Amino acid sequence: MKNAHASKKPSLLYLQIADKAIGIIQSRRLQPHDPVPSEGELAKLFGVSRMTSKLALERLVEQGLVYRLPRRGTFLSGPRDGEPYNGVLPSESKALPVEEKRIKQSNQIALIVPHLSDYTSKIIAAAEIEVRKHDCDLILKISKDKDDEDRCLQRLVEGGVDGIVLFPQGRKTCSDQVLRLKLQQFPIVIIDRIFREVQIDCVYHDHYKGSYQMTQYLIEKGHREIGYTSNSIDNITSREERYLGYIQALLDNAIPVKNQYIHFKSVACNPSRINESDPEQERFIQENPHMTALMCGDDHVAISTLYTALSMGIPVPDKLSIVGFSDIHLSALTPIPLTTVRQDTGQLAQSAFNLLMKRINHSHEKTITIKIQTKIVERKSVL
Repeated sequence: MKNAHASKKPSLLYLQIADKAIGIIQSRRLQPHDPVPSEGELAKLFGVSRMTSKLALERLVEQGLVYRLPRRGTFLSGPRDGEPYNGVLPSESKALPVEEKRIKQSNQIALIVPHLSDYTSKIIAAAEIEVRKHDCDLILKISKDKDDEDRCLQRLVEGGVDGIVLFPQGRKTCSDQVLRLKLQQFPIVIIDRIFREVQIDCVYHDHYKGSYQMTQYLIEKGHREIGYTSNSIDNITSREERYLGYIQALLDNAIPVKNQYIHFKSVACNPSRINESDPEQERFIQENPHMTALMCGDDHVAISTLYTALSMGIPVPDKLSIVGFSDIHLSALTPIPLTTVRQDTGQLAQSAFNLLMKRINHSHEKTITIKIQTKIVERKSVL
């Protein structure tokens, strides 16, 4: 009997730890989808093994009080599909529930962008047109960095906006704040980026196809020695896809990919100095005298490269053709007007805000991804 009693202690212990975890959740006034204490934290707090704390959390999962996400942690559950919350009731918070916020303050749509540039300014202008079509007001936020982006998201939701269109900072993965809004089924649409590890509504330009078509365009012009230069990819999916489009177009045309023809800048192109010669681009061009064409990851890099080539005495396009991506306003005003890939910001904004309004009106379709097609704008920088 003594042995049998001893064998029950571990199971009783993990149940006790589960109860203690509930107490911590309540004392911390956690809200649905907030992270709860981890296995390691519980083990350290109560002097038990990680296996015991793991069993305790699994017990809470079975009860529907928490849920677990691989490589992210354990989070407090919340009401689903309009059902009353049947687990640990979160403490009262100053923040209103999402549904109450929408009733209190409606017809407000937020747009968050990571910077102000020619490209994002076009998106903002197009967004203002679209929200007016839906009889809504636009709230604009410019996020300084990743942490500021998360703060913007949180404050906007607490302030009662109906939905958010987010042009995110460069990230390897979706932020916890975006994931939390996704799990809460809060209307949010991502533009010009893709989060591959989570399914979330997004609208973006087909960067891969645009770059592929531009490289194909150069090939059809007779070029075989085609280089590629860009700012560092830095986890930005649009830059990555443009690079991959260039590579695939070469492979599909049986043109060798030459590593020496590929250059990612160690220092990002400064838009305020793109009319000056760039020493880094100058070295790249000097080291590859056989290149006849250069595909650039964006128009700022392309314009900087064009001015650099001209300052080196290299005629564009007679000796070196240069193309860009985005079709910013300046691309048509350079000494040699730039051939580039145009991104339709009007269609991007229209698709994003139409999709957001569907979610605000409680559309229950599966996650939607919309690709906006690009087009080549021919000017004078390609021979």
